[in-house]
Amino acid sequence: MDFVDQLKQFSKKVETIKDNLLTEEATKMSIIVPFFAMLGYDVFNPSEFVPEFSADVGIKKGEKVDYAIVQNGEPIILIEAKWCGEKLEKHDSQLFRYFSTTPAKFAILTNGIIYKFYTDLDAPNKMDSTPFLEIDILNIKESQVGELKKFNKSNFNPEEVFSTASELKYENEFKNIFASELQNPSDNFTKFFLSRAYSGVKTQNIIDTFKPILQKSLNNYISELMNDKIKAAFNSDVSVGNISKAQESVDSAEPSAKDSELDSGDSKAKQIITTAEELEAYFIIKNMLKDIVPMSDITYRDTLSYFNILYKDNGRKWICRLILTDSRKILVFPTTEKGKEKFTLDNIYDLENYRDRFIEIVNRLKA
Repeated sequence: MDFVDQLKQFSKKVETIKDNLLTEEATKMSIIVPFFAMLGYDVFNPSEFVPEFSADVGIKKGEKVDYAIVQNGEPIILIEAKWCGEKLEKHDSQLFRYFSTTPAKFAILTNGIIYKFYTDLDAPNKMDSTPFLEIDILNIKESQVGELKKFNKSNFNPEEVFSTASELKYENEFKNIFASELQNPSDNFTKFFLSRAYSGVKTQNIIDTFKPILQKSLNNYISELMNDKIKAAFNSDVSVGNISKAQESVDSAEPSAKDSELDSGDSKAKQIITTAEELEAYFIIKNMLKDIVPMSDITYRDTLSYFNILYKDNGRKWICRLILTDSRKILVFPTTEKGKEKFTLDNIYDLENYRDRFIEIVNRLKA
């Protein structure tokens, strides 16, 4: 059985028994010690896997870390273990004290489900405040398998692991920062995109207006990448005769377009480019309507033919349509008879001249 299969099997075991482990000792013996046995260490050999390893701190004697993995008589990895139902956030300070009193280069804080791996990247012989690797045994990511395998007894090379720890640490931090920005874009993050896409003055009001647009744009882009990968996987795994069926399965799992002009399955949608001028026009309209409805209710949807301004992202409740090219700028309003009324603009700032019409349409749509 290879290492990946061992991990999968171990993960299933932990999922099955974790709710029955009510103490720290039960956690240690049922999942933490077996975890290190899976990594190839002789957990029953006290000269290799030492329980209650002495790590005296200053004048305090008798301080002990739960386990130490020893090589050539010296500890190389310290392990602090907690109950599987306990959060780990408050316990890294305890391991921090032990780390500086031993020659160990690595420390692991775990509750049997989460494993946090530390070293001393920031200052020699002083454990970093953040782990360079964190693994959830119930949700192991593919990219983490190779890193964990480096801690296998047969593969473990302290110098090699340390040399990659810095890259891992910052890679994880970058991921966390990006995940946070996807959920709630910061001012600086939004300004970075505006500096390339928006030529107007970047006031706080502008930044706040564009934050939900940026969030939606980035998350949509990530969804598109995922869908493309899913489609590629289907197409590579099926025979020619079954391609259409596989494609149908993928397409049925994707959200359907809310507007007939934006068919997500149409390759033309990939050609749509939302311009800075269109976004600026969108902002002008939102700003005109901010006292009528919440600004979040005014959304847009771009198409190959025109730029659509919507009420509550509803394709049937469109406020206006804009055609903005170098040669023409056209504003289109819906009429009460379900028709359309067109106006020619000299520039997007002419939109202000139609403030009353925008307000009248939105009041009608929200009624």
